[in-house]
Amino acid sequence: MATKTAAAQRDEQRAAYDAFLAGCPTHQLVARISDKWVTLILCALTDGPKRYSDIGRRIAGVSQKMLTQTLRSLERDGLIERTVTPSVPVRVDYELTALGESLLSVVAAIKDWAESHIEHVNDARARYDAT
Repeated sequence: MATKTAAAQRDEQRAAYDAFLAGCPTHQLVARISDKWVTLILCALTDGPKRYSDIGRRIAGVSQKMLTQTLRSLERDGLIERTVTPSVPVRVDYELTALGESLLSVVAAIKDWAESHIEHVNDARARYDAT
């Protein structure tokens, strides 16, 4: 039996990813990026770096706990970068990484679709609820 190089093994593993399987890492990633707070945070960072408080003010309804947790998870996944500037008080900025920017077009399209189709969805809900 022929041995495989490490690169060949990685390629084989990558080809075996299946987001429909609960144990697959891509399943977990799809769950992460489909979260509403992730979508809104990434879209809030479209214009460049923002401070924590600016992001919190931009996104109505997000609690400090959820904002902090989501920012940490996005940083861990490499989608945003956190920069601390020593000052009084300390300044912390968040911005998209190249990986985050590559995802932005997808999540921004979902946000834009929701904004432009909410009336159709509300009509469908009213029709459904009436029956």
